[in-house]
Amino acid sequence: MKIPFVDFRPMHNEIKEEMSKIFNSVYNNNWFILGENVEKFEQEFANYCGAKYAIGCGNGLDALYLILRGYDIGEGDEVIIPSNTFIATALAVSYTGAKVVLVEPDINTYNIDISKIEKSITNKTKAIIAVHLYGKVADMEELKYISDKYKLKLIEDSAQAHGCIYKNKISGSIGDAAGFSFYPGKNLGALGDGGAVVTNDKILAIKIKAIRNYGSLKKYHHDYKGVNSRLDELQAGFLSVKLKYLDKYNLERQKIAKYYLDNIKNEKIMLPKVEDVKDSVWHLFVIRSYQRDNLQRYLSDNNIETIIHYPIPIHIQHAYKDLGYQENDYPIAKELSNTILTLPLWYGISEKEVKYVVDTINRFREY
Repeated sequence: MKIPFVDFRPMHNEIKEEMSKIFNSVYNNNWFILGENVEKFEQEFANYCGAKYAIGCGNGLDALYLILRGYDIGEGDEVIIPSNTFIATALAVSYTGAKVVLVEPDINTYNIDISKIEKSITNKTKAIIAVHLYGKVADMEELKYISDKYKLKLIEDSAQAHGCIYKNKISGSIGDAAGFSFYPGKNLGALGDGGAVVTNDKILAIKIKAIRNYGSLKKYHHDYKGVNSRLDELQAGFLSVKLKYLDKYNLERQKIAKYYLDNIKNEKIMLPKVEDVKDSVWHLFVIRSYQRDNLQRYLSDNNIETIIHYPIPIHIQHAYKDLGYQENDYPIAKELSNTILTLPLWYGISEKEVKYVVDTINRFREY
């Protein structure tokens, strides 16, 4: 049996007819940028998130960048992000000219460690980006307390947490604004790149609508030095189809995660820690092992594909050598990078396939 890390076919086969109708509609309408499909999806996604506004854009990185630009964060400012996240979170800050300030994650939740944030706040700090890593919302209640205390913007990086519920609110509607990615592998994924900003802030929403479109709300009238970051009609249409099934997709991911949590029994494996499987939408199911590399080879030899999210922490990436960090400056991020391994988890994976993954992991000893 061969288990890929992800397989879109079960999902896409179910909705093939609906997706084909979208393609034909866009093709025949001959309107491809910022049309009725984008407006429709923006309204649908805002409603889904329980927010007033959603603004489609090119990708998740741009979504975060547009939020920071919309809040006039730039040169001389600082933005706090977790030290364990995909580099896009940091790049969004860097693109504005602001300084990236890293704070270690909680090794149990993988999200930013609330207890370490305040000592990193200075008079230059303007925002905290809370990354909802792997599908679990960060502790937004405590983060909101801190951001309010220091009058900081609280931005959600919701790229991996579409539809995750935190204290009766959905990811994206908790902070001042949220950035989403619709990269194909996300819980809500397009058939290409795409992203969105979600917010209840009307002024921010209007500003971002302009900035994403060359700084223009009216053709050839440019109020800002904007960018070209627009969600296209085709992807917006595809996303509208998939949004109808997002809760169904997430529920299945939770069932698969529960099977992993209940049945992986190996002392060499550290499982994700959650109070309830519903606390995450399980964009990724990440385990840890001090024999990670041997485990990955063993699983590969048994035809199970895995991925490491993420193998090199931001503070030792060559792109951020200008920050002057040493390898051991962020030991938790480093330990996670050395021990984490992501197992296959996707809508449509069969019980037989999941059982094979579990049984194979449970047989792992030395390799």
